Amino acid sequence: MIAVVVTVLVCVVIYLIVKPPAQKICGSVNGPPVCSPRIKLRDGRYLAYKLKGATIENARFKVIVTHGFCTSKDTYIPTSDEWLEDKGICIITFDRPGYAESDPNPNRSPKTDAFDIQDLADQLKLGSKFYVIGLSIGCYPVWGCLRYIPHRLAGVMLGVPVVNYWWPSLPSELCNRVYTKLPLLDQWRLRIVHHFPKLAWILQRWFPFPTDKIEQQGAYESLHRDIVVSFGQWGFDPLDLNNPYPENSKSVHLWIGRKDGIVAVELQRHIAKRLPWIQCHEVPYGGHLFIHDPKTCEMIFKSLFYGENPSF
Repeated sequence: MIAVVVTVLVCVVIYLIVKPPAQKICGSVNGPPVCSPRIKLRDGRYLAYKLKGATIENARFKVIVTHGFCTSKDTYIPTSDEWLEDKGICIITFDRPGYAESDPNPNRSPKTDAFDIQDLADQLKLGSKFYVIGLSIGCYPVWGCLRYIPHRLAGVMLGVPVVNYWWPSLPSELCNRVYTKLPLLDQWRLRIVHHFPKLAWILQRWFPFPTDKIEQQGAYESLHRDIVVSFGQWGFDPLDLNNPYPENSKSVHLWIGRKDGIVAVELQRHIAKRLPWIQCHEVPYGGHLFIHDPKTCEMIFKSLFYGENPSF
């Protein structure tokens, strides 16, 4: 009898630890307030966005930016509105699902994020084609765009993309060499995230990331789910993608930093080698956040929109 009671108590404790917290949806009763413009997606969720630069009506180049980890639509773009207006560039940033003021998506994947981006473009009337820029972990929605909606893209930039160590075609020797250089806690965190995503929430609770308004709807729906999707099963291998723009070899760009301390340069170089139709730009002085350097950011835009070769 005692053994049964102990077993039941242990199961209850485990359930309470693993159980996700209650959702705090923006705009709901007792939820955070809605302070930004939002669109309603096809499945009823809301997506918050922000505009910068030229107006959509006057813009020559309309680009949607997907932010990185632990940030939001307010991610820092170092170019001034005046410069963007002069170049005819309209930048649309948005809170990815679960971040800041966008509703969570329990079924989130690179595919669903890609169609969220398409919905955003359609409701803002960006036209039949638009540009997409992904930053860090925010690149997996862009890989989703290349896989599922390439016909809607005028051009793509992948900025210091976080690489999923479990992509099927990544060489195991390269992955192991890079993976073992990670801090031991990160190695175990990613293993658990990939193999036991439901248990990964326990690790997140014990070793949390910094918190602020970005995760006002809860760390589970923003940071935790972001990592689970990024290092989970995608349903496709980005390294097996064919060139969606054979008529223009400069439509897709990969920007990497030689001094990146977060994403291994060797993995990003391998992407460039496996996908030669992607134009690779290696910033010799660049770390993981070089896009926030004004000069480099301008070079990224000029390369993407005008086909200019950057000079470092």
